[in-house]
Amino acid sequence: MIQGTRRWFRRNRTNFAIGGAVLGAGYLAGQYVLGKISEARQRMGEERVAKENLRRRFEQNQEDCTFTVLAILPTATENILDAIPVEQVLEELQRQKAERLARSVGPSEIGTSAAPSVADTADDDGGSSSIQTDGYVHASQVAIEGESVTGGAEGSQTASDEKKSKKTKAQLWSEMKIGSITRAFTLIYTLCLLTLLTRIQLNLLGRRNYLASVVSLAAPQPANEGSRINLENNDDDNFEQAYGNDFETNRRYLSLSWWLLHRGCIDLIDRVRGAVKEVFGLLNPREEITLEKLSELTLEVRKRVEGATEEERRTCKWLPFLLPPPSQESAVLHASGMSSSSSPTTTSSLRRLIDETSDLIDSPSFTHVLTLLLDAAFSHLVDTKISHLSYKIPLVSEDSARVQEIVGGDGVKAKVANSLAVFCRQAHGIGAGANNEYLERVEQVRHLEAFAAVVYSSNFEYESPVGEGTEGVAVQTGEGVEGGLGEGDVDVKEVESKKDDPFESAWGKALAKEDGKQF
Repeated sequence: MIQGTRRWFRRNRTNFAIGGAVLGAGYLAGQYVLGKISEARQRMGEERVAKENLRRRFEQNQEDCTFTVLAILPTATENILDAIPVEQVLEELQRQKAERLARSVGPSEIGTSAAPSVADTADDDGGSSSIQTDGYVHASQVAIEGESVTGGAEGSQTASDEKKSKKTKAQLWSEMKIGSITRAFTLIYTLCLLTLLTRIQLNLLGRRNYLASVVSLAAPQPANEGSRINLENNDDDNFEQAYGNDFETNRRYLSLSWWLLHRGCIDLIDRVRGAVKEVFGLLNPREEITLEKLSELTLEVRKRVEGATEEERRTCKWLPFLLPPPSQESAVLHASGMSSSSSPTTTSSLRRLIDETSDLIDSPSFTHVLTLLLDAAFSHLVDTKISHLSYKIPLVSEDSARVQEIVGGDGVKAKVANSLAVFCRQAHGIGAGANNEYLERVEQVRHLEAFAAVVYSSNFEYESPVGEGTEGVAVQTGEGVEGGLGEGDVDVKEVESKKDDPFESAWGKALAKEDGKQF
């Protein structure tokens, strides 16, 4: 029997060999497939974690942008209010009216009357050029009894000088009109420009932080440190590692917003004032106009400031208002307290950040988003605040553009002086550092978040931290921030070999997805 079994195995040994080979190959193939599936699952999990981490960092960045704008906006507001002291002009108008009342009704009666408002003052002398000031001298300017002849002569000379320098009511009302409108419009431009500048700055630095974190985690550890516990904190709560590892450069870069807060906003005043004078110069404060007419005048001012056509708006240069010229950078760093002297202190890393920021500001996408932000801010001022406070149109719908149509506001008229009073009060709301309704409306523009997402998730070659020990490391961005605004998985070597700037390409893709997706 044993011999028969041996002969049977000998006759079928070929079949046994083939069967064993098939079973072995099947086992190896199964193990290979299972390994690939496990690897794919692990990779998908890592991509999901990386994408969620990127999204979380991006959302935190946008919140930081909001808080930053609210923190530094009052600085620009104070400078603009000081440059256009509308309240002083109003006080002078009220003082002159009180003096006229004192002469007409007597000191005992005027002492019990309340101070006149802007509209009351307009009703009394609302810019009538035919009315001239008289030679009234205040009681405090009269020489007291017992004064020497020399002192009395000096007092008379002082009164004469004040009489000559005293402005007419028409001049004061013209200054009041131009100043109140210019101030409100300048603050709107400053708010929108500061919002965009802050988004660019913090998202560029946030991108650097993200890349530094990814590369530090992906770089191979030295063999002798395999068993060592690493206590390095690569998350957002590490202050020293926040926004990359060059903290001093980041501080200097952020301090460049000093230019807009102290110099750019003042330059904006001149630009806006010229446009306001051309459009509102001949408008009488006592005149009654419709809200539609006021909207048209506001649009005319914007056309003169931003450009009347799309081509003019695209070529409009906002960079001089946002960043200092290279010759002034050291002076700005010194003025903001980032350097002890005005000598050149711009490093290569800082220069790279400034250059990329300048390129973004000069890009057509920046102008496009800025126009949308200005649309939202001006609409809130004219179609919501002035229509409700000056024209008494009730806010019956969130769609402010249709308020007039719903309640029949097209035929409602109001005096220009009433609107001037709203312009004066709203200037403080536009530049407020807390509960800023205008900033809320601006941040509701979807293109703003899309623009920030493209800045955050594109142009990685500017900050690719490729060095020793990091070659071949792929920077994972998932599908980009907020549902595919980035460029997918970016390999450092491939990105460095590209010559074209992918920002505009990424921005084009973001706009293409606007109709189908919510940013």
